[in-house]
Amino acid sequence: MTYTTAEGRQQVLDALAAAADAIAVALALLSEAYEHLDENAAERLEEALFQPTQAAYGRAKRTYAGFATRCELPGRTFHSPSQVAPSSGTKGLIEAAVEAAGRADGVRVELQDSMLPVEVGDAELRAGLSEVRELVGGLRGRARDLTRTMGR
Repeated sequence: MTYTTAEGRQQVLDALAAAADAIAVALALLSEAYEHLDENAAERLEEALFQPTQAAYGRAKRTYAGFATRCELPGRTFHSPSQVAPSSGTKGLIEAAVEAAGRADGVRVELQDSMLPVEVGDAELRAGLSEVRELVGGLRGRARDLTRTMGR
């Protein structure tokens, strides 16, 4: 499929926005889970899951804004999702957060597989994508470790 450079850049921005939105959902779910934990478990959740997810969200937004600015394309404002209702307990919230982060990573993988970041992007874009990958990449394992020890 052929596209113009402007179309390719817009596709990159759209993918970055989708990834950032999915990470925002993960943050909202982790925030809700945090509220249901005792102090010790909440601290572990914050360190193992919330902080890397929050850092990934910030990096995704900065990558989006920087790329939009460098390409002279209109940006957008990111909004935190509204509070989520606990539907399946704390473990369910954590699992849903991991799934949301996984969706963000899936968007990133699809974007990188498309080669658009190489064709229409720049080194800063690729570095931002790589950093987001590193931050959310280990969430599933850390969440499994955390939920395995919950309630003990």
